[in-house]
Amino acid sequence: QVQLVESGGGLVQAGGSLRLSCAASGSSFRINAMGWYRQAPGKQRELVAAFTSGGSTNYADSVKGRFTISRDNAKNMMTLYMNNLKPEDTAVYYCNAQGWIASSLRPFASWGQGTQVTVSS
Repeated sequence: QVQLVESGGGLVQAGGSLRLSCAASGSSFRINAMGWYRQAPGKQRELVAAFTSGGSTNYADSVKGRFTISRDNAKNMMTLYMNNLKPEDTAVYYCNAQGWIASSLRPFASWGQGTQVTVSS
């Protein structure tokens, strides 16, 4: 199994910045897609930003120009830099990773436990 642990959420005023981190751990594995999702109260979980299996990045239109995703493959870590935060960015942010277990070549898809981001107006 592959475990994902997020960190870095918190409370920030509108216009402020936060950095979220996601660390993957477990038995030998390979990640081919990794991304951030968020879920606000009463709403469905939505994509925020992600690295696709093809190596490109996707961003939700609502965060383009404000959020940046980065990845450290050697450390199996991913970071989301969030700038110019708005109250509508308030949500629980989840890390997601997909890939396969090296020893068995079985695929996996894991979610982190989520981290709360609250932006006050």
